[in-house]
Amino acid sequence: MPIQVGDTLPSVELSELSKDGPQKVTSDELFANKKVVLFALPGAYTPTCSAAHLPGFVVQADALKAKGVDEIICLSVNDAFVMGAWGESQNAENIRMIADGSANFTEAVDLVLDLTDANMGIRSQRYALIANDGVVEWIGIEDGGFEHSTVEAVLAAL
Repeated sequence: MPIQVGDTLPSVELSELSKDGPQKVTSDELFANKKVVLFALPGAYTPTCSAAHLPGFVVQADALKAKGVDEIICLSVNDAFVMGAWGESQNAENIRMIADGSANFTEAVDLVLDLTDANMGIRSQRYALIANDGVVEWIGIEDGGFEHSTVEAVLAAL
């Protein structure tokens, strides 16, 4: 069953591109003692992700912070180089572009999107969540559309 409101986010290793290359970061470090908005998507540079999902959070980053959000995280089953380059191309300087390269987080929250038949492998379902000190306070999981995980849905939930 996918992660639910009230659940604690899993403790896994992820990565993030820094000026020195990919750096390991744990989900514990990302969520501890902070109010965090995480939105996850199937893939960097893909149509809906690049045209609507990430750009919405880029544009509304200040509005999210004004509602008490300490950190905004974009997560995808891509590598840190791809996530870093995509974030740069989208002017996402206020968003942490986190790579779940081996889908460890995605599998642990049970939000895997299996696109193997389309030669795209294991990906993340599209969703957004609000966590406070690592505990899920709200989650919006898409069921094929794009309405539950938008920045507008997150802002409404805050």
